[in-house]
Amino acid sequence: MPSPSTSIATRRSDLGGSFEEFDVLMANQGFIATKCLPMLEAAVQAGTFGKIPVEQMLQKATTNRSPGAGYNRGNWTFTSDTFATVEHGWEEPIDDREAAMWGDFLNAEELSTARALGIVLRAAEERTADLLFNATTFSAAVSAVNWATTASSTPIADIETAVRAVWARTGIWPDTLVLGRHAFRNLRLTTQIIDRIAASGAGDRNRATDVTSAHLSAVFDLPKIFVAGSAENSANEGQTASIGSIWSQTYAMVMKTADTDDIREPCIGRTIRWNEPTDGGSIFIDGSHPVNVETYRDETVRGNVARVRHDVHEKLIYTEIAELIDITGP
Repeated sequence: MPSPSTSIATRRSDLGGSFEEFDVLMANQGFIATKCLPMLEAAVQAGTFGKIPVEQMLQKATTNRSPGAGYNRGNWTFTSDTFATVEHGWEEPIDDREAAMWGDFLNAEELSTARALGIVLRAAEERTADLLFNATTFSAAVSAVNWATTASSTPIADIETAVRAVWARTGIWPDTLVLGRHAFRNLRLTTQIIDRIAASGAGDRNRATDVTSAHLSAVFDLPKIFVAGSAENSANEGQTASIGSIWSQTYAMVMKTADTDDIREPCIGRTIRWNEPTDGGSIFIDGSHPVNVETYRDETVRGNVARVRHDVHEKLIYTEIAELIDITGP
């Protein structure tokens, strides 16, 4: 006769309060997935939605009306697209003995939940990075000079060329630059960038620390600068660590990102999340990562188990609205 080893999982919204300090941890780790693909809630796990082809968004129309006649009307031709969310999650056991041993020094439940949260968010970051920094989906333009050659590279011209390429395809101006932290640190040392900032009177040309994301936003005329700083260990468990960036250091991207919850807004894409109602409310990490947090008892390990999960689909919608740049040069 099987012995009962688990009980029904209990939702733990109370752990959400402890995540305020973890918001800072997530930001410090450089997670930008849901900034690039903002979250959109869906009432169903999978479905079809209509989108307007980019070329119709700026279609020329006749608006004059004669007395007694009706007004001309829109006659949009929609194309269909689909989504299907997938559940992702991770569990961390909380051993009773260890919790008792270290109870005076740490909250094992909070720390175990934080570890599970970090793994779930890192996996989402990897999926988003693989979607966007993808030279198969996007034909990468090549920078004139490797951005690591800070004395002679021309990132201002490279980005301007990419911005105008998006406009030429769609009639829509990009508003976002995405790049890795290594590339960002190179830009802070780049002569062309420092000279432009100094010429505007915004900083000391001899100090790279004066070059911030806000300065780059002004230099490139792009309101949003998302710097990806997240790292991963690609080595197998038990092997020597092999630390690398989740986001490729070969690329940067200019694109249009969403500002609203309107699915019809032209943007590179969305993170579509199934908000299945029987799961109840979710905890929002840094305002953009809704996840479900719960615990249950597992007597096989004589402890509780913390689980973090979400049901999402990272979805590209308008690939025409982005331009990938190979920043390593010819």
